[in-house]
Amino acid sequence: MLVCCVLASCSAKSTGGERKADELVLAVGAEPEAGFDPTTGWGRYGSPLFQSTLLKRDSQMKIVNDLAASGYEVTADGTVWTVKLRKDAKFSDGKPVTAADVKFTFETAAGNGSVIDLTNMKSVEAADEYTVKFTLKEAQSTFVTQLITTGIVPKHAYGKDYAERPVGSGPYKLVQWNKGQQVIVEANPDYYGKKPFFKKLTFLFLGEDAAYAAAKAKKVDVSYIPAAFSKQKIDGMRLEAVRTVDNRGISFPFVKSGAKTKDGYPIGNDVTADTAIRKAINTAIDRKALVQGVLEGYGTPAYTVNDGLPWYNPSSAIADANAAGAKKLLEEAGWKDGNGDGVLEKGTLKAQFALIYPSGDVTRQSLALATADMIKPIGIQIDVQGKSWDDIGKLMHANAVLMGWGSNDPLEMYNVYSSKYGGVEYYNTGFYSNPTVDDWMNKALKATRDEDALEYWKKAQWDGKTGVSAQGDAPWAWLVNIDHLYLVKDSLDIGKQRIHPHGHGWPVTDNIEEWTWKQ
Repeated sequence: MLVCCVLASCSAKSTGGERKADELVLAVGAEPEAGFDPTTGWGRYGSPLFQSTLLKRDSQMKIVNDLAASGYEVTADGTVWTVKLRKDAKFSDGKPVTAADVKFTFETAAGNGSVIDLTNMKSVEAADEYTVKFTLKEAQSTFVTQLITTGIVPKHAYGKDYAERPVGSGPYKLVQWNKGQQVIVEANPDYYGKKPFFKKLTFLFLGEDAAYAAAKAKKVDVSYIPAAFSKQKIDGMRLEAVRTVDNRGISFPFVKSGAKTKDGYPIGNDVTADTAIRKAINTAIDRKALVQGVLEGYGTPAYTVNDGLPWYNPSSAIADANAAGAKKLLEEAGWKDGNGDGVLEKGTLKAQFALIYPSGDVTRQSLALATADMIKPIGIQIDVQGKSWDDIGKLMHANAVLMGWGSNDPLEMYNVYSSKYGGVEYYNTGFYSNPTVDDWMNKALKATRDEDALEYWKKAQWDGKTGVSAQGDAPWAWLVNIDHLYLVKDSLDIGKQRIHPHGHGWPVTDNIEEWTWKQ
C-alpha cells in the first residue's frame, strides 16, 4: 500500500506533463534511516548532497578541492595537516563557512564514536577564520579520506534534530522528508560551486521490485535495479552500468581450530588453514563465468578488495578457471582421494567445509552455490548454508563466509587484513596474520607522500614474495565486483561516474552538478 501511495503522490505532483524541465524524480537507494548527519556517517559512501567536504575525488579518482582553497599541507613528520578554506562558501541559511565550523564538525564526529575513525586525531584547531590545523597522534596517510568524506556542519545550527533538518553548504538543501516514502530537495542558491541544472530532486524510497515498476510506469527519471531486471527493456529508458568496488568474496578462517573468542565462539578451521586449499580454490574459480551467470554480465572479476583504485596492484590478478592447476597444487600439498568418494583427504582430514551466506541475499546465495559447483571437480566439498547475521557473527571465525566490502579508502585494506583487526567486528574474521604484510601496511599509513603510500599498499598485496592476494597467502577468494545498474531516462545525461563503493548511500549523485538534459 505504501508503494502505491508514494507513486500516486509522485504522479500527482511531479511526473508526466506537470513535471518541470528542471525537476527529477529518483529511486536510487535506501532511505538513510539515521538521517543526514555527516558526523555520524551520512555521505561516506556517496555525496553528502546537503553538505560540502574539504576535498573530494573527481571522476578519475584524483583528489581535488571542495571547501579547501588550495589542497592541504602536511608537515615532514606527517602529524600536522593544514587546510586553508575558500572564503566564498556559505551555509544554506546564508552564514559563512569558517574554520570554527570545520573544528566543530570533526570534534563532534570524534565524540560520537561513529563509523568515522578519528581515534588518531589528537586535536583540531581554527588557526584563523579560514585556516584549520589537524594534529595527529602519529602519521596517517589515509587521514586524507576523512577530509574527502566528512561533510561540514554549521556550529551555529547544529542540534539534536540536525539529522532530520540538515543545514549545509552543499549543492542542495532539504525541503521535505516524508519518512518511509520520500525526500524532496531544492538547489541551494548560495552554493559556491557549479550550480546544478536541476532545481528540485525527489528521492523515492522503493524496494527493488517497486523501483523497477516505477521506471516502467514512467514515474521516475532514474531507478536503481538489480541484475535480475537488467535484460528487460523499458521504452524511453536506457541501462547505465557503473563500475564499482562493491565486491563479494569468500573470507577463509586462516588459522587452525582450537581457540575461542572472548565470547566463547570457535576460531579456526583445519581445512581452510591449509594454504593449498585456499590457493586451489582461487585458481579453480571461473570469475568471468560468475559475472555472466550470476550477474547477467554486469560486473567484473574481483581479485582484491580494491580492484582498479589508485592503490590496486595489477599483479594481484591470477589466471583462474584452471582446474588442472588447482588439482596440481592440492596434490603437491599431500591431498589425495584415498577412498574414491570424490573428496580429497590429507591424513584423517577431509577437504570439506561450510560456506555461509546471509540468508535472504539472493546474489550471495547464487555466488556461493555456483562457487561450490566449480570447486567440487577438484576434490573439495563446500557445503553452502544460509544463516542470519546474528548466527554469522557466532560462526564467522571458524567457517568460510561470503562477505561484501568495497570502499574508496585504502584503510579498508588495513581493516580487512591487519593482524591488529583479527576478530574485530566483521573485519579480519579469519584471523589472518602476516608480519611482512603488516609492515607494508604500517609503512603505507605512516608515509608522508601519497606516491609512497600507494606503493606500500601495492606491496602489501604482492611484493614478489608474499602478500594478501591470491599470489600470496590467499586469505580470501575474491569473486566479483557488482556493477551498479540504473535505468536512466534516454534524454538525461548523468555525467561521468567514478568507481562506486559498496552499496550504501547514494553514490550516483556524487556528480549531481554535471547532470543535465542531452542536447
